[in-house]
Amino acid sequence: MNTAAGIAFQVLQSLLVVLAAPLLMGWVNQCRAWLQNRSAPPLLLPYYTLAKLFHKDAVLAHDASPLFRVTPYILFGCMWLAAGIVPVLATNLPFAPAADIVALVGVFALARVFSALAAMDIGTAFGGIGARREMLIGFLAEPAMLMTLFTAAFISGSTQLTTIVTTLAHREFAVYPSLAFAALAFLMVLLAENARIPIDNPATHLELTMVHEAMILEYSARHLALIEWAVAIKLFAYMTIGFAFFVPWGIAPAGHWAALPAAFVALAAKLAAAGAGLALLETLLAKLRLFLAPEFLSTAFLLGVLGMLIHFLVAG
Repeated sequence: MNTAAGIAFQVLQSLLVVLAAPLLMGWVNQCRAWLQNRSAPPLLLPYYTLAKLFHKDAVLAHDASPLFRVTPYILFGCMWLAAGIVPVLATNLPFAPAADIVALVGVFALARVFSALAAMDIGTAFGGIGARREMLIGFLAEPAMLMTLFTAAFISGSTQLTTIVTTLAHREFAVYPSLAFAALAFLMVLLAENARIPIDNPATHLELTMVHEAMILEYSARHLALIEWAVAIKLFAYMTIGFAFFVPWGIAPAGHWAALPAAFVALAAKLAAAGAGLALLETLLAKLRLFLAPEFLSTAFLLGVLGMLIHFLVAG
């Protein structure tokens, strides 16, 4: 594929991620409502919510610094960048070699730091509590995330996402027992990083339990819309990372334009199944106490390390 076509495809994939992320959030909300025997909200409700917020006037505290104002744009940009370098439909991404799995985790960490600083900027009690809880969860989730991704990196011999997908999906079929432990660890990290049950409840506003919601209580209008949109993109990005590492089948190989329609259908099916599975988990599980979150994420870290050790034992 020539450079112009590759860049065009990169832009199209990035636009797909941004535009489809609210739809994924609406699908998860619908499935959770059905499983809980409630009236399901409209599938396109996240789009209506974003449009309504963008048409409102923002209200800012008098002592809000420029950091508080610019953080929503940084969060949106970081999530968009992270989702843009993940092979979603195909592996021929011209910008993907510029970042590997370590840089990907670093982008998520950068967004977390800015969100925590902005939450503490106003000086409210809720913002400080939410920022401290968020940093505690991130401090434990990031090492577990790295151990999980390193397992697939050792199998493929590279930390680049496109190389990992090519190794796992477009070569001869092979069974990797280590990926089973890594997949379970990744699922636990996904729940924690996206403020889902059992670590956090995205639907609650109880001050004793909320984490992510406590950090964004002071935002409104376009700032809140960008944050909510970034949250949806982050969930989309984490799901596509899981697809790329653990169920990469269906992602089109480099240069095969004819395989893109099938890749799009495969992506839609994976997202529908993953969204329904996430809703099922949130229906079956209860939120953990905050003091049990370290045990939950320590277990994820242990599973990631076990995945790497099993890989070395089997390979040796």
